[in-house]
This record gives sequence, C-alpha cells and structure tokens, in this order.
Amino acid sequence: MTLAEISHHTNSSNPLLTLNYEKSLESLGNDYYDEVTAEEFPQLMLRWRNDALLPRLGVDPQIVKDEDFINAFGKFQGRKPFLALRYHGYQFGEYNPHLGDGRGFLYGQIRGIDNELYDFGTKGSGRTPYSRGGDGMLTLKGGVREVLAAEALHRLGVKTSRCLSMIETGLGLWRGDEPSPTRSSVMIRMSKSHIRFGTFERLNYLKRPDLTQKLLDHVIAEYYQNIKNEADKYALFYAELVKRVAELVAQWMAAGFCHGVLNTDNMSITGESFDYGPYAFIPHYDLYFTAAYFDYYRRYCYGQQPSICHLNLELLQEPLKAIIDIRDLQNGLSKFAEYYRLEYRHLMLKKLGFADLSFPQADDLLELTITFLQESKVNYHQFFADMARTFSKQWRDEPGLVMNGSEIVPAVGSLAVFDNWCLLYHQILNSFEPEKIEIIAENLAKYNPQANLLRPVIEEIWQPIVEEDNWQPFYDLVQQFQ
Repeated sequence: MTLAEISHHTNSSNPLLTLNYEKSLESLGNDYYDEVTAEEFPQLMLRWRNDALLPRLGVDPQIVKDEDFINAFGKFQGRKPFLALRYHGYQFGEYNPHLGDGRGFLYGQIRGIDNELYDFGTKGSGRTPYSRGGDGMLTLKGGVREVLAAEALHRLGVKTSRCLSMIETGLGLWRGDEPSPTRSSVMIRMSKSHIRFGTFERLNYLKRPDLTQKLLDHVIAEYYQNIKNEADKYALFYAELVKRVAELVAQWMAAGFCHGVLNTDNMSITGESFDYGPYAFIPHYDLYFTAAYFDYYRRYCYGQQPSICHLNLELLQEPLKAIIDIRDLQNGLSKFAEYYRLEYRHLMLKKLGFADLSFPQADDLLELTITFLQESKVNYHQFFADMARTFSKQWRDEPGLVMNGSEIVPAVGSLAVFDNWCLLYHQILNSFEPEKIEIIAENLAKYNPQANLLRPVIEEIWQPIVEEDNWQPFYDLVQQFQ
C-alpha cells in the first residue's frame, strides 16, 4: 500500500473525518475569512478527549480511537480549507482594527443530531495573517485552564463552548506570565458559532453594509431559526440577542465567574460564553474582584460584567443600524436589565434550593443571602456546596440546626446577619409541605457541585502535570464537573 493509499484509508476509517462537514460560513465567500494552513508539530500526545460531546454529533465514543483525535485535530489530516476569521473589536474601550483569528481557525462545521450547527475551532494551531508577531501557539496550561473552565461552567448551567480535544504538541514556548520554556498544546473548541460582535464591527469599519446584511441574514437563518421567516426578523434578532446575553451574564454572576476580558471580539453573536483566557472564579462575593492582572482599572471586574455586556450590545448597534431601525435597537436593549434581574433571581434561588420562585419570602431570602456573602466574605462556592452537603430535614426543627456541620459556621456564627439568614431559611422550610423538602435537597445537590475551580485548585492539579507528568488529578477534577 502506497503512502497516499495509507493516508486515504486512515481518513476514511476515522469517524472524526467522515462526519458530514458543512460549508455554512465558507459559502458566504472570502470577505469574511482567509484560508490558512495548520502548524506541523514535532510530537503529539492526546491529553483530553471529550467523549460526552460525541453523541451530540451522532458518533459512538467507543468507535473513536485516540489516534483518530490525533490525526484529525493534531496532524489535521483530511480537512481543508481552514478559515481564519476576520474581525475587529473594542479592547478595553479602544477600537482595534488589527484583530482576527491569530492562533486559531475554523476547522469545520457540523450539524448535530439536534439539527443545531456546531463549529469546531482551533486554538494554538499556528500563525495566521492576524498573529501580529505572535507564534500562534497555546501553552499547555492555557489548554488545561480552558478545558476546566468550560466543563465547570457547563456543570453550573452556563451556556458555554466546550473543548472537544486537547493535544500536547512537543513545542517549548516562551511566555512572560509562565516559567519558560513552557509546554504547548492545540485545542479544538466546539461552540455554536465563532462569529463575534467584532465580526460586524469590522464590516462597519470597512463601510460595507452589503456584507453586514449578508452576514446578518446568515446568522438569523442558522442561529435564530424561529424568527427567520418573520417580517420584522431583524428587530426580533437583536431583541433575542439582548435576552440571550443578559441571561448569559446572569449565569456568570450566579456561578461566581469572572470572564476577565469582555472585549467585543470575545462576545459571540449567538449569546454563548467562550474564549477563556485570564478568567477566575471569585473566592468570595466581591463585586470588585478582577480576573486579569492587566485590567488595572477593573474595567472587567466581576460586578461590572452586566454593565459591560450592556455596553457591548450598545456598541453593536452601530454596525446593525445600517439594517435595523435605531428605534427597534433601542427598544430591544431597554429590556436588558429586566432580563438580567429575572434570570439572576431565578438562578440564585435554585442554588438556594428553590425551583418554585413564588413563595412570599423569595426576594427577602435572596437579598439576605447576598448581604451575608458580602459581609462574611466566606468562600462563595463552599457556602453553596455546604448547603447541599449538610442539608437536613432537621433544619425545620430549629434555626440553630441550619448549616450544622459546615466549616463556615464557626467562622461566621457570631454575625447577626448569619443568624437572621438561618432564621429566615428555617421559616421558609416550614412553609413548605414535608414532601417538598426532598425536592429542595435535590435542587441543592443539582445546582451546587462539591468541586470548585478557584485558582489554588487549578494550581494543585497543574503541579503534578509539571513535576511528574501526572494527569490523574486533572481527570479526576474534570470528572466531578461532568
């Protein structure tokens, strides 16, 4: 068998290469992207494969070998063209026309069994015309962090991209924020779309409303199918996007998550969370907590995320007003605060155990919970995890038994706000029928995982990788989020 025949046989027997890839974005033409080639790597070691995603693509994980991942997403066999997408963006408030996919490309697009279109996008696959002097690579730690972020957020109910695979590539990289040389990786991100707010901002910068219209029609046809045949589909699109983004940022806030870099090029046109660089989960409830060390003025701090997302939606009106009446845009954005408030209330009450939001003390409980978290500075994630772990029907007997067994209690037991919170929670439990208590326990367990992804936790699983090439703690932690 010749080398070409071997290659053809490998490709045709690889389930990841025989998927029905669609040319959805590619069909729009090269006004939106550049065709690029992938880097050739000296060594390829599969470190992560997300078998949980394969059934969504109609693929049985048991028939996909590790080598199939390496050939498809490390050697990049059997697929072309690869598309580096063009976009601009507001970065820390300043418009930057020199952006675009600088270390990744659109690998392909797949229709899932749910009839949704999914992107496979690379990260760390080498230089493109938009690398701006960079090497186009991804550190291994960066890959590990993105896998962890996506799986943790998914477990917490956030609408997020997820990593399909991560492969170590054998290259040594030099970075200012990691001990160097550091190990490298290439990752495949599976998301609804890699079209960004900045994709539209670039077209406005180029004064190409025709390309804006073409792209907007594409976005509505693929990602807003419920409105694509409506006469006022453009106004409805923006109104729906506002709702999706408001609900997304409420999901971040309830999860105690700080994205870190909410530039408009990191905002998806589908309202999905993606691109996890210097993110962090808050250690305690602190509206000024800032994830990115270079965010000197706290522009993207935890508490600013709702207002920044509102601003980014407002900035998006500039390119969209060539197609959509400005009054429709303003009307759509006016509902952001209400969408956010309702979703945040809904999510926080679920974390407190209550899927039924109609009980009289719901708003009082939420307000008192936030006050307690602010004043006590307890570990945000441990508080909710301990609620789930220690919950007991005996909490109905007396307020002093609420949170009994939690490590938090000795530290905050002297706070009046904690006593008030325990009393209110005790009263609420007694307002429910006894048979409903089990449902509250189930909600607490469902919405409050025992594992968290605070920075020290990430470092704890990273050190064995660095020192011993021991990946088991990483796999164990990911498993807790699945």
